[in-house]
Amino acid sequence: MQESASDIAGREFLAFTLGAEEYGIDILKVQEIRGYETVTRIANAPEFIKGVINLRGIIIPVVDMRIKFNLGEPVYDQFTVVIILNIGGRVVGMVVDSVSDVTTLMPEEVKPAPEMGTAFSSDYMIGLGTIDERMLILVNIDKLMSSAEMGLMDVATAT
Repeated sequence: MQESASDIAGREFLAFTLGAEEYGIDILKVQEIRGYETVTRIANAPEFIKGVINLRGIIIPVVDMRIKFNLGEPVYDQFTVVIILNIGGRVVGMVVDSVSDVTTLMPEEVKPAPEMGTAFSSDYMIGLGTIDERMLILVNIDKLMSSAEMGLMDVATAT
């Protein structure tokens, strides 16, 4: 079922950056935010799956969204973070350039996602959050992370 702009209004979103764009994901999906650390590579994994980390005894896959969406050569610096997500009981790490804040979006601040050729398929966009001069691309992180193209569910069950 596709979420509509009215479904998400009033919810809190964690804002993060990938390249020049700012995105938002439902804060309820976020387990924690960590600094980027070295990952253990997995042979034959897609390039965007950086590898796995041991998070308090749980081995979790780490996806670099900059590689996944072809946003240039990723740079790992003091701002690079891993957002630890809990998607349907599965824990996944997502590497992003930086996180900025948590924002509550009101109904009038949420616009439907336009059909356009963006790095993010519009299938994974819930809409656009507009806060003053900022625009957040709101991502259905459940749908994105569980999509066949991410291949995470197979990787996660193989570890």
